[in-house]
Amino acid sequence: MTVADQMARRAMTAAALTATLGLAAASWIVAVHQMNGMDMGVATELGSFPFFVTAWVSMMAAMMLPSAAPAALGRTRTSERALAVPPFVGSYLAVWALVGLAVYALYRPHGTAVAGALTIVAGFYELTPLKCHFRRRCRENVRSGVRFGLSCVGSSVGLMVMLLALGVMNVAWMSVVAVLILGQKLLPPRASIDAPLGLAIVALGILVVLAPSAVPGLPQAM
Repeated sequence: MTVADQMARRAMTAAALTATLGLAAASWIVAVHQMNGMDMGVATELGSFPFFVTAWVSMMAAMMLPSAAPAALGRTRTSERALAVPPFVGSYLAVWALVGLAVYALYRPHGTAVAGALTIVAGFYELTPLKCHFRRRCRENVRSGVRFGLSCVGSSVGLMVMLLALGVMNVAWMSVVAVLILGQKLLPPRASIDAPLGLAIVALGILVVLAPSAVPGLPQAM
């Protein structure tokens, strides 16, 4: 590879990274604006379908794109041009958009007992071999944004259930889950970290059931 080719590849990588993270940053702004005034804790309503689709897609782009950036950058190493990045990112987000359709169909406002139970289940899922399998798959380099998205859904489903249970329109919980997902995408699985995290989520679920007023960022229904 010539020096010119190396410089061109670096330029494509930088452009792809800038575009991906720029889209994530813009999505955070849109998501926070959409969620303003919507958070009612466990009693949060999803609103109309068009509103929810806009809010959900912006949420997923904001939360998932930073951790998907390494996979997206892999397109610049397997293609002569960076034009492979947008279809990869688009199909990846399309998978999460389909998850949003399932959320809209199944989600209902609920009480703290349900929120706590779902959080406990989410914590135990973090400890399962299935979670570990999908997490490893989500860290692999794949050519298909759909396959990458499906693996990442399997890896992050527990954390997303926790978000839906505690406050789907809560920016604080959204930020916490986004940081956890980013850490799990970028760092290899380690029992010394993953097991305490799963148990901490279980403990949070128990606290939500027994003393919901003690949980920050969990406003109660009036």
